[in-house]
Amino acid sequence: MQIFGLKNCDTCRKAVKALPQAQLLDVRADGVSAEIMAAAFETFGDALLNTRSTTWRGLSDQERAGAPLDLIAQHPALMKRPLIVNGAQMYLGWGKDTQAALGV
Repeated sequence: MQIFGLKNCDTCRKAVKALPQAQLLDVRADGVSAEIMAAAFETFGDALLNTRSTTWRGLSDQERAGAPLDLIAQHPALMKRPLIVNGAQMYLGWGKDTQAALGV
């Protein structure tokens, strides 16, 4: 199981603590493969883009109009976190629904 997020993100830390067998991959340092990002975008659509982040608020209207995957590639912190990949299954965020699906 892999958790894609930021090592200093409180929500990602909670997910790692609850899922000790999972490996945290920092999206800034380690990146995310194009295959995983494409699959995540196909699964979650625009929800993959965190429009509540300070990074998003710092973008101009012209930058915000870009394709979501391009924006995330340029600014990894724009990805909603955590993105949890467990085999063929993907989960986005650390809400009650994700926790229940993972048996936490």
